[in-house]
Amino acid sequence: MNKKSVLIADDEPSIVDVCKRYLEREGFDIFTATDGQAALDQWRIYKPDLIILDLMMPRIDGWQVCETIRLKDETPILMLTAKSEDYDRLFGLTIGANDYMSKPFNPQELVLRVKSIFRLIDSSRPSSNETEETIEAGGIVLNTSTRDVTAHHLPVSLTVKEFDLLLLLVTHPKQVFSRSQLLNQVWDTAYDGDTTTVTVHLRRLREKIEKDPSHPTLLQTVWGIGYKFDPGESK
Repeated sequence: MNKKSVLIADDEPSIVDVCKRYLEREGFDIFTATDGQAALDQWRIYKPDLIILDLMMPRIDGWQVCETIRLKDETPILMLTAKSEDYDRLFGLTIGANDYMSKPFNPQELVLRVKSIFRLIDSSRPSSNETEETIEAGGIVLNTSTRDVTAHHLPVSLTVKEFDLLLLLVTHPKQVFSRSQLLNQVWDTAYDGDTTTVTVHLRRLREKIEKDPSHPTLLQTVWGIGYKFDPGESK
């Protein structure tokens, strides 16, 4: 198996050094950056397998770095921040971060988080002998092997979480899910607070797959409860 590479982007040299030493000890190849622009440059040049990204950095902050990367690919991102408010945590997940750690943190826990992200990603990839499977409903076609999506015969580009969210809803037609249920199942977290990230992802999905996003017929809101996918009302 090829060694995994990790980009550590943080403007605090002591944090970069500690993270680098602990991850190298576990066999990871490490790249480093001390500001947001350097992080983007390193990402473009080396294409790391995972990025540890500080929220507050000079030149370009972590939010902008994460959003820029998400426009291009799904490189796993573990966000670091000195802030501990739930808003920051949920906003990070909303814009595409895979996980979130607040400073100060135990470097051994960081290593465990990195390994956990890699395990989740590797387990979600189809094996070489796995046959392609397509799911069709309401004009939407999902290929669970390639993760390609078409909506009304047009290709659609979805992020990892957008695809996972759509797949869950499409495979449970007309079943109503609360926002907390969707957050728990798609984001694999038992967080019971602000479910803003679910609302944001549903809005983005509607913009991509609905014929008229302002009057959705596929991804329907069930007021006071949550959302459902109803292919029978797509005409």
